[in-house]
Amino acid sequence: MISTHGVNNVLVRNGTNRLPTSCHKRSMPGMRHQEQVPGHHIQVDVKFLHLVDSTGHRVRRFQYTAIDDPTRIRALRIIEKHTQAAAIDFTDRVVERFPFRSRAVRTDNRHEWQAKSHWHVGCPGTRHVYIKAAIPNLDGEVERSHLTDKLEFYQLLDHTDDVDLAEKPAAWEEFYNVHRL
Repeated sequence: MISTHGVNNVLVRNGTNRLPTSCHKRSMPGMRHQEQVPGHHIQVDVKFLHLVDSTGHRVRRFQYTAIDDPTRIRALRIIEKHTQAAAIDFTDRVVERFPFRSRAVRTDNRHEWQAKSHWHVGCPGTRHVYIKAAIPNLDGEVERSHLTDKLEFYQLLDHTDDVDLAEKPAAWEEFYNVHRL
């Protein structure tokens, strides 16, 4: 009788100890399912901003961002409050900005997406899906777009005031969706 170690040695010597890549099993937990239909999954996230106003004081604002998985069309808005009402207003903006119907909205499980906003987002025809905790690749597109904002948009702002927070993000959103490759 041959031991398992002996069998392994023979397989290694003949180069047959590995399965072909077509036979590898993929683990399903934590993997994203990406559809190529616009509006199938819209990722929404909030980025905490620490900005400086024209007087030099630090100001805390919140960037609400939504991005469609297949088309990468984005909507963003900088808001002063981090509440469920702000989340509801933002989702209404997403519905009016995107040129297609949203089938599922994917968010994290933070307080702004609980109760009222959960029911508002989950209107008839749209599902509200919470991502699993500690699995950042489930909303990777929106997280990556936040990095792009940091590298290409926020570095160009000298200071922020109410005019900047209304006009410049709208111009950046237009540039990101239409002109940026």
